[in-house]
Amino acid sequence: MQKKKTRPARPTSKPAAATPPPAIDAQQLAENMGKVGDVWQRILQALAAQHMTQPKGMGHTDPLSFAESMLHTVRTMQVDPQAVANTQLGLLQDHMKLWQNVTGKLLGREDGDYIEGNPRDKRFKDEAWSKQPVFDYLKQSYFINARFLQQSLESIHGLDAHAVHKLGFFTRQLIDALAPSNFLMTNPEAMRMTIESNGATLVRGLEQLLGDIERGRISMTDEKAFVLGRDLASTPGSVVFENELMQLIQYAPATKQVHEVPLLLVPAWINKYYILDLRPENSLVKFLTEQGFTVFVISWVNPDEKLGRKSFEDYLKEGPLKALDVIEKISGSKKTSIMGYCLGGTLTAITMAYLRATKQSQRVASATYLTTLLDFAEAGDLKVFIDDTQLDALEARMSERGYLEGDAMATTFNMLRANDLIWSNVVNNYLLGKAPFPFDLLYWNADATRMPAAMHAFYLRTMYQRNELIKPGGIMLNGVRINLAKIDTPTYLLSTKEDHIAPWIATYAATQIFDGDVTFTLADSGHVAGVINPPAKKKYGYWTGTHMPADAEEWLAETTEQPGSWWPHWAKWQTKHAGKKIPARKVGNAKFKPIEKAPGRYAKVRG
Repeated sequence: MQKKKTRPARPTSKPAAATPPPAIDAQQLAENMGKVGDVWQRILQALAAQHMTQPKGMGHTDPLSFAESMLHTVRTMQVDPQAVANTQLGLLQDHMKLWQNVTGKLLGREDGDYIEGNPRDKRFKDEAWSKQPVFDYLKQSYFINARFLQQSLESIHGLDAHAVHKLGFFTRQLIDALAPSNFLMTNPEAMRMTIESNGATLVRGLEQLLGDIERGRISMTDEKAFVLGRDLASTPGSVVFENELMQLIQYAPATKQVHEVPLLLVPAWINKYYILDLRPENSLVKFLTEQGFTVFVISWVNPDEKLGRKSFEDYLKEGPLKALDVIEKISGSKKTSIMGYCLGGTLTAITMAYLRATKQSQRVASATYLTTLLDFAEAGDLKVFIDDTQLDALEARMSERGYLEGDAMATTFNMLRANDLIWSNVVNNYLLGKAPFPFDLLYWNADATRMPAAMHAFYLRTMYQRNELIKPGGIMLNGVRINLAKIDTPTYLLSTKEDHIAPWIATYAATQIFDGDVTFTLADSGHVAGVINPPAKKKYGYWTGTHMPADAEEWLAETTEQPGSWWPHWAKWQTKHAGKKIPARKVGNAKFKPIEKAPGRYAKVRG
């Protein structure tokens, strides 16, 4: 016979008195509500003014025709009625069980949440989300509804892989946007701060919203906190050469002796080069000079309509190929090592294939690729924006001015991490009324650059859409067929485990392409933080190995995580290809005299 359970005795002591709510200053509250009305009117006027001055047509309000593309997807999909019914029944059952769970909590049964969220989810870190029944219910109900939307995708048939990917991405955007933390009346922290400040935080938030509407973008950081050349990009150096597309910066030596082989850094031209030279404590450029390398970096121009016809071929000829010529004449070295980052890494690989095809590969001692896509078959969520409908609209838009605006590219990348780069700022700036925190990475992220129309169309069509770079001879530049498989230069590949732009599984594919020695290293964290990871921070580790099975997950299973930054590991590898030690070089020479101090004019042009 089962023994009957007895309820524990109720505590005899009285519960601690709840903290009384703060007193409301009626006069101050009335004044702030009046300000709220005034600012709100200005917001409506600013929105109306933008609408009146905005060019007409869907291609401008939706530059990638994403809505039209999604509508086409919805029209062609087929739905399994039985799967829909099962999913809806599951939704109903989940909400009933949640209600029972929350009711039980109100009656004193602490059974934990019915739906557990991710403990690393910063949106629900305020204790009210778990301690107060109303907000606890809102949070768990949101998780249930989010799961329902994701499961509903499984009932859809008749779509190709690209359409399924696009629909899944759109669904995630919707889920992120509808989080209760994004709205004033369902965000406990925002409500509490509004009451405690007698509405002052609401006034500040709306004023910041107005400023962002006028600027045309969400403020992610305090942009007044940084000045290029003072706070960021301050490693001593000078521009020693320039043409229409780039300035070549040479950095002053930090050691009495340097390695004989100089190092050229080729950054992406989607953002500015100084991601590699942020503050002194996290500057990769500074670290490299302290390791005894003679460092050059390409600082790409922020193009305007006059450069709209610049092609990918022009970026090859006027970028790394020209830089190699100048570096050889300044340094006296017949060899240079190259490090390319993101799109700059893609251009670096093309450069290497070009040099090999023209019998010049001996000019490069080693090549390093940071978070670089070469095989675009599994290029992640960016491929959501790549189909004929969207690319046709994008090319039409670029043809009007000759370039793609920097904010269009920035918005696309921000959507890949909407919670971190969009909604967290909406909550902080507008609901909580807090000023954006000064953060160097986000300052750089907001300093977006334009894309020349001809170059960008070629890049998206040829590589992202048709994946022709990976095909031997698939593209031709400057009269040369590009074949990455012929590259036999010693290679170091760095990827990052949480990369949302160049997924590491996709970048790992490069290990199966090259014809020379390859070292692959996987850093923890994402596309930027995983790369800009100075040793002193002791923040993220890395995995590395020289055995390269075809399967990326198999490679990871065979390696062991190493503590600390990947920077010293790379420096040790690079030293093997850097030649003997020689006296430190001066910046420039008689033929290539310093033009101006780093970071130079090109980096200072805002988008």
